[in-house]
Amino acid sequence: MSSDPFQVLIVGAGVAALEAALALRDQAAGTVQTTLLAPEAYFSDRPVRVGEPFGHAVAHEYSLRQIAADLDLHHQVDSLGWVDTDARRVHTTGKAELPYDALLLALGARQLPSLPHTITIDPARLDEQLHGVIQDLEGGWVHSIAFVIPPGGVWPLPIYELALMTAERAYDMNIDASISLVTPEAAPLAVLGDAVSDAVRRLLHDRQIRTVTSGHCSMVKPGELMVLPHDLRLAVDRVVALPELHAAAVPGISHAEEGGFLSVDGHSRVIGLERVYAAGDITSFPVKFGAMAALQADAAAASIAALAGAPVDPQPVKPVLTGVLWTGHRPLYLRGRVAGSHGIDSEVSLTPLWSPPSKIHARYLGPYLDSLNQALAE
Repeated sequence: MSSDPFQVLIVGAGVAALEAALALRDQAAGTVQTTLLAPEAYFSDRPVRVGEPFGHAVAHEYSLRQIAADLDLHHQVDSLGWVDTDARRVHTTGKAELPYDALLLALGARQLPSLPHTITIDPARLDEQLHGVIQDLEGGWVHSIAFVIPPGGVWPLPIYELALMTAERAYDMNIDASISLVTPEAAPLAVLGDAVSDAVRRLLHDRQIRTVTSGHCSMVKPGELMVLPHDLRLAVDRVVALPELHAAAVPGISHAEEGGFLSVDGHSRVIGLERVYAAGDITSFPVKFGAMAALQADAAAASIAALAGAPVDPQPVKPVLTGVLWTGHRPLYLRGRVAGSHGIDSEVSLTPLWSPPSKIHARYLGPYLDSLNQALAE
């Protein structure tokens, strides 16, 4: 029997990657040796950036060097080149070869514009992108804004937050502004269930946000949207849209669905491949929420820990989604169990439904980031 440690290679540095690394530290300490392959130097609290254009606190950036030291893992500052699944090796763009006994792909997805002549939001640049729009609204240069969700797998929560906080800013400044929201969803945040949809629908109505559901947008000309199948034309001064998400290509991994997304089983194993797992936006699961990425990462980590010989009983993913909706006033805490593409057993609360009550709700990553934040505040 080999005395070499079980080599786990995690590709990525987002929520899924760090959640898996933390879960492995908890469940397989002393059993596995983990390497994080990512070119980034920092992990950003991306969901918090939605508040920056409105003067909220700036999102934290956490040093991956510190995180690697805390978790006793190796951070390989490099990018994935291609995967040799037969030899169980990852080749990097920097010409390194990294062997693995288990591989977790947590690369996220590529973001592409969904409409021309729009502001396609980029979580890394939200303040830069929307600060001018808010200033123009306050200065009277902008009177109408449409917020658009494209079809397909996206993370819809930020567009609702931006619409609600923009409407609230206009109200506070006594500005007569027309705010619209167009979504392909049958109901607002339908994936989280009826209770959530009803609460968000009322909130949008109270903020006088015109909401068009089951709508698909095309750009007639700059400043004019056509919404089908409603045959509705919207003339607006600005259009703010979520990007379309496309899977990041993984050379050497051919077991992908149309669009490049990876199909995984309930334990986050890539279907058709041995010892290869995937979590987060790169998977074909239609719901793109940080909470879902963390659940997939937890399932993958437990399965990997058991494979390495740790005394773990792996459990399949139970898709219970959570999210904090920033509204401009008190946040709403949302939770729903997903069945198919719709939420059931949903819950809405003005008080936190989990602890710590952070935007990133993850079993391991949430408490870990909370401890880092407390250290920064001291």
